[in-house]
Amino acid sequence: MLLTALSLSFAQLGDRRIMGVFAKSMLITVLLCLALWVGLAKGVLALTQGWAAQFGDGAVLVDVIIWLLSFALVMLAFRAIAMPVTGLFGDDVVAAIEEQHYPQASERAVRAPLSVSARLGLASLARVVLINLLALPAYLFLIFTAIGPLILFVGVNAVLLGRDLAEMVAVRHLDGPARRQWLRNNRLDYALLGLAVTGLFLIPFVNLIAPIVGAGAATHLFHRRSMKGVNA
Repeated sequence: MLLTALSLSFAQLGDRRIMGVFAKSMLITVLLCLALWVGLAKGVLALTQGWAAQFGDGAVLVDVIIWLLSFALVMLAFRAIAMPVTGLFGDDVVAAIEEQHYPQASERAVRAPLSVSARLGLASLARVVLINLLALPAYLFLIFTAIGPLILFVGVNAVLLGRDLAEMVAVRHLDGPARRQWLRNNRLDYALLGLAVTGLFLIPFVNLIAPIVGAGAATHLFHRRSMKGVNA
C-alpha cells in the first residue's frame, strides 16, 4: 500500500495546483534557509573574529570553513524548515489529490483554515527541535560508531515526519479525538511513510519535492485505509 501511495503521489506532481504549492513553498523555504545561513555564519564570524585573526592570512580560510559549516547545518535543518512551510499550503495538495482520486471524500472534507495549518506547522517545528535536542546525547554517544548518529537521526525524524504528514490529511476529515485515535492506530504505516520521505530528504534535489510527495502519499494512505474500513 505504501509503494502504491508513493507512486500515485509522484504521478500527480505535474498537477497545476500541486506545482503551485511547490513553487510557493520552495520560494519561502529557500528564502528562510538563506536568511538562516547568512545569520548563522555572520553570528559565528562575529564571535570568532578575534580568535581567527591570530591565523593571519589563514583567517580567510577560517571564514570559508565557517560559511561551509553553516551551510551544512542549514541543510540538516532543511526538513524542519520545509515541512512547516509546506504545511501552510498542504491543504491544497491534499484537496487536489482527493478531487481526482477520492471525489466523495473530497465533498465531505472540511478545509483547514490557515490558522489551523499554521498551528500544526509550528507544533511540527517545536516537536522536531525538542525531540532532536532530547536525542542529542544519544547522537553524541553514537558518534564513535560513524553511522550510528545518522541511523538514529533518520529513525527519530521518520516517526515525527510520519505524524506530520498523517495529521495534514486527517485534519480535513476527523475532529480532535478521532484524529488522535487515527494517528495512534496507524502510526506504524505513517512511520514507514516518514522513513521513505526522510530518505527522499537525504537525496540532493529530490529533497525539494519530498514534502509534496509525502503529503500526496499520506493522502492516498489515509483514504485507502478508510476504504478498507481500517480505523475509519
